[in-house]
Parts: sequence; C-alpha cells; structure tokens
Amino acid sequence: MRILYLLLIVSCFFIGCNKKQHIEEYHKYTNDLINETSPYLLQHAHNPVDWKAWNQETLEKAKAENKLIIISVGYSACHWCHVMEEESFENEAVAKLMNDNFISIKVDREERPDIDQIYMNAVQLMTGKGGWPLNCIALPDGRPIFGGTYFTKEEWTKALTELSDLYKKNPEKASEYADKLVAGIQKSQLITANNSQPDFKNSELSEAVQLWQKELDYKEGGLVSDTKFPMPGSLSFLLRYSNQNNAKATQAYVNTTLVKMANGGIYDPIGGGFCRYSVDSKWHIPHFEKMLYDNAQLVSLYADAYLITKDDLYKKTVIETLNFIEKELMASNGAFYSSLDADSKNKSNKLEEGAYYVWKKEELQALLKSDFLLFQEYFNINEKGLWENGNYVLFRTQSDKDFAIKNKMTVTELDSKVKNWKQILLTARNKRAKPHLDDKTLTSWNALMIKAYVNAYCAFKNPHYKEVALKNANFILNNQLRKDGSLYHSYKEGKSSIAGFSEDYATVIDTFIEVYQITLDEKWLNKAKQLTDYTITHFLDKKSSLFYFTSNASADLITRKMEIQDNVISGSNSILANNLFLLGHYYSNDTYSKTAKQMLNNIKADALQAPTEYYNWLNLMLNYTDNYFEVAISGKDALIKTSQLQSYYLPNILIAGATKESQLAILENRFVENQTYIYVCVNKACKMPEKDINVVVAKIKNGLQ
Repeated sequence: MRILYLLLIVSCFFIGCNKKQHIEEYHKYTNDLINETSPYLLQHAHNPVDWKAWNQETLEKAKAENKLIIISVGYSACHWCHVMEEESFENEAVAKLMNDNFISIKVDREERPDIDQIYMNAVQLMTGKGGWPLNCIALPDGRPIFGGTYFTKEEWTKALTELSDLYKKNPEKASEYADKLVAGIQKSQLITANNSQPDFKNSELSEAVQLWQKELDYKEGGLVSDTKFPMPGSLSFLLRYSNQNNAKATQAYVNTTLVKMANGGIYDPIGGGFCRYSVDSKWHIPHFEKMLYDNAQLVSLYADAYLITKDDLYKKTVIETLNFIEKELMASNGAFYSSLDADSKNKSNKLEEGAYYVWKKEELQALLKSDFLLFQEYFNINEKGLWENGNYVLFRTQSDKDFAIKNKMTVTELDSKVKNWKQILLTARNKRAKPHLDDKTLTSWNALMIKAYVNAYCAFKNPHYKEVALKNANFILNNQLRKDGSLYHSYKEGKSSIAGFSEDYATVIDTFIEVYQITLDEKWLNKAKQLTDYTITHFLDKKSSLFYFTSNASADLITRKMEIQDNVISGSNSILANNLFLLGHYYSNDTYSKTAKQMLNNIKADALQAPTEYYNWLNLMLNYTDNYFEVAISGKDALIKTSQLQSYYLPNILIAGATKESQLAILENRFVENQTYIYVCVNKACKMPEKDINVVVAKIKNGLQ
C-alpha cells in the first residue's frame, strides 16, 4: 500500500494536481483492514465501508455504541464474494447505510474457521442452506438475528434498513429471537456419550456402503448431482473398503471417478492441479479456483490408487499436480500458500472467471498450426468442449491408449506430442494476467500437503518428495509451534498469528506420524504425542470424549462448537480419533486407545445412517472390523525394508521401525546387531519374525493365515 501512496504523490507531481486533495481522497477509502495480513481482508481495505477486523476492540466498540454487527465472511478465491463487493460494498450509498447503523466486520473464513462455523450454523438454521459469501447480522453482543449468503444490492439494502429499524424500535423482540437461535446453535451437533459396550461389525459397514451406493454415479464418477465435487477423503475410504473386502464394483467406481477427474476440465492439463469443483455433471466446466487442500488430498488419493493399479495416468496426475504446487503455491521457506483465485483479468483488463484457463479456437489454431486437428480431437475442441462466448475448456474423453490406436500412433509418440502441445500452450498462457494468489499459510492445509508429499514419496520413491515434506514439516516446527506446546493457525509475512484450532492439531499430528513412517526419526512421533497431550488438555470435552474446535482459552465467541462431520476435509474429531488409535498402538497407551474407541462409539449410529458425511469415522471403524497389523522393523536395514513395504497398498497397517535399540513400546527388545527382523502383530499377538518383505506382505494380505 505504501507503493500506491508513493505513486499517487508522483502522479500529482507530473500532472500538477492538488497533492493534498488526492491524498485525502485516497485515505477516504482506506479502512482498518489496511493493517491486516489476510489477502482477502486487504481486498476490502479500500471499500467505502468502514470495515473492522474481528478482535476484542471491535466487539467492545459495538457494545459501547449499541450497534448491530454485520459479520461478512468470505475468502480470497471466492467468486461471488467479489461480485457482492463490487455491487454493494464499493457502493457509497450502501456503505453509508452500513457505516451509520452498524459495526461492519470482515472475516476471512480460512483464517477464522471458528467464527465462520458459528455463524454458518446460524444461517443454516435460519435459511436451511449456507455458503459464501456468508453475511450475518448480530446483536452488539454477537448473537445472530439474521443471515444469508449472496445478496443483490437491493436485497442487502432492504434487509439492513428493516433490521436497523427493528432494533431501534423493538430491541426486546430481536433479543428474544437471538436467544432462541443461540440455543439452537448450541444444541446442534450436540453429542452425548454412548455408554454401551463398543461393538463394531463388518456387516454394519457393508450395510452403510450399500446405503451409500444409491448416491454414487457409476457412469461419470462422483455423486449423482448436477455439479461434481472431488471428495478425496470419501474416495480414499471407498478405495480402502473395496480393497480389503474385495468389492470389485466399488473399486471400479473409484477408478472411474479418478479417470474422469484427471481427464476432465476440472484438472488443468497445461499447468497441473485441480480446480475446486465442476458446475456440470461430467467434470467439464470447473469453478476455476485452485485450493491447496483439494490438491493435497487428491495427490494422496491418486498416489494410493497408483499402488493398486500402476496406472500411468495416476502417476502423471500426481507428478504434474506437485509441479504445479511447487511453481505456484510454495514459498522459498518451504511453506505452502492457500489458493489461486477463480477470476483473472481478460484481454479487456476486466476480471473474468476462468479467463486464465480457457481458449479460443482461433488462438489454438495459430499456436498449434499443423498439429491442431489432432489436438482438437484429443482435447475436444468441438461441441463437447465448448463452454460459453466461444471459449473452450480442455478435457478428454478417451484414454491415451485408445486415442493412439485410433490415430495409428504409439503411446510414446502421442506422449511426445502432448508434452509439446502443453509446452506451447503454457508459454502462451504465461503471457496472460495470472489469477490472484492468496499467499497466507494455514497450518492445517500445510499438514495435508506434507502428507501428500509423503504419500507420493511412498508410491514413486522420488527423494525430492521426501525433501519437500521434511522442509515443510520443519517449517511448522520452527514457525507454527509455540514454546508452550501450542500451534498457530496461520502465517503471513514472517509472522505467525491466530491460535490454532483442533483442525490444526489433528492434521499436524496425523502428518507427523506419516513423516515418522518414512524417516523412522522418533522426533516426529514424539512431537505428535506432545501435540496430542496438549489437545487433550485444552480441547477435550470429558463428558463426551470429543474435542471442541476452539481451545479452552478462546473468549470472544458466543459458544464453542465441535466439528463432528466429515466434509471436503475430514472433520477434526475423526482425524483425532484415528490419531489416538495409532498413538495408542505406538505407545501402548490405553487412555488413547479407549478414547478413540469411545469417540467412534458416540458417532457410530449417525455414521452408519449417513456414510457420506462420516467417511473418516468409517475408516476408523475398519480398523476394528478387520485385522489391523502392527509391523515393527528393527535392524540396520530398517529404513530400506520400510520403504519396500510402503511400495504396497496396505491401509490396515501401522509401521514402526528403528536402526538401533529403541525405547518405543512397540520396538522394545527387538533389535539384533547386524540383523533386520520384521515383526507382524495383531492385537498384541505376534508371529515369528521375518526377513523377507514379500513374505510379510503375503501374510498381511492373507490375514496372517
């Protein structure tokens, strides 16, 4: 912003303008958000609305002035957030209405998911739906009384006028409604302890999957819907379930989905990486924002699927996506940025959704020349690939093998041509205005990306992937982990800020366990345990054995919520339950093991009735309904043997290893000088040690029979 200020002064000098007048004009449209680091908040720093950030000072101001609060929540890559800003928040008349009658607070949902969670819940109770932008009106004490998502300027103005009048004339009525709404928020997702004896049956899981199958689109992949969202966590569960239960139809469904997504317009074949979702049922036309968390989880999913299928499409998808991450979303210090916007400037210098990614037929003809006809068939530059306004979104409807046969080529010849096409188009695209980058770093999303690199390393043995995973894991240790053992949630411009949420602890613990398994460095496992103990102390509700989203130190919210359901990212409670299950095995810790089992027992009934919303709980349930193996590898070649074992898809194993004597409970008294032994155990009963990984894999796949 200092640069803009200097440019203003320089321009005044050259055109002879009234410097003071122009500087005052500039400051007239600068609000308190100018002092924030969130790219989303900074986007609103020059609105005529007197936006404030969410903090104690702003909340006290609302009480002192007895004004209603506007809580407007969005994120940097949100298309409709930008539309509402342009229509309403940049309008002086609307801004005056807001400034005169309300305290207006802008919230970045990615920085403050706790605030978003509470007011999204309120809007869903009021309207039956939710989404972003999220706009909620609250009393001066923060209790909500009205809300919705996107409003036109007319709708927004009408709502603000009526609510302002209501509060001035009948504040008691507003307060009564707020009381009822807050009670509803507090009761929603209220989980009580299930004190019956935990009993998890494979037949129950099978019935849940059968129930789920009614929603699966076996032809196009994903769920039956007019829009398609990649749900990598649920697909990971179905991949595991189908593998362990020999469910061929379910495994075929997962592969159909993976192929359709990788070939679809939702995937960027030129620069790599996945967009958020498609607005059609065939994965063709994406909502063009690219999110770190989607790409992280999809890399993990495709890497796992490759271990089963050895499909080159899956391998190529992982490699290209990680190349995209490193080029566009990775900082020099190893941190990962959050997202790329859906909108970018078109040739008319106006923001347009997808402008960076789409192509005109004439442009492609000029770039590809004699190769255009073949390219046209490969990427559907035809009625299938046409979007709107003469724009095409590249997508494929044939495998490389089928396309090569049809066009009398070898797959190698086709691959060479495709690489050349991509380079030509990438060079051309790099001349366009790029989408806006949200360059804040979120701890939980970074943890998901570390896990992606770990999974890619296990599948492809590229040492670079291990290096990147370790670099980012050390970034979290050095920047996001505080001296008191707590985590920060976000990082920007060299500063860590905002206390961590349960999602940060859950994902970091999970990832540190994964990092341990590819390094056998017990530092990572010990850090995972320390973070778990901190989470139990500060987040656990002892009555239900479930974890709050915010710590017991949070003071500026109207209530504490629990994140129970699994969404695009698994809910923090289900991740923590899975973590406790693993750490219970590593440390022979009965408290961890009992807590994990109790958490699942509390959720079991809901999970079996709504599997799409509780897939990661079902993943934990699989650990109890089928054999779960502890594999302890001890000896000089432990790391080599571990890497060999990780070349197989074995989702029902826990790996512990050491190249020397270890005090870890699972490895105690198992080290033999100059030897490497592999111990396979189930429920604390172990078979005779082995030396050959192939024998071990066969035993696991055959259930130790």
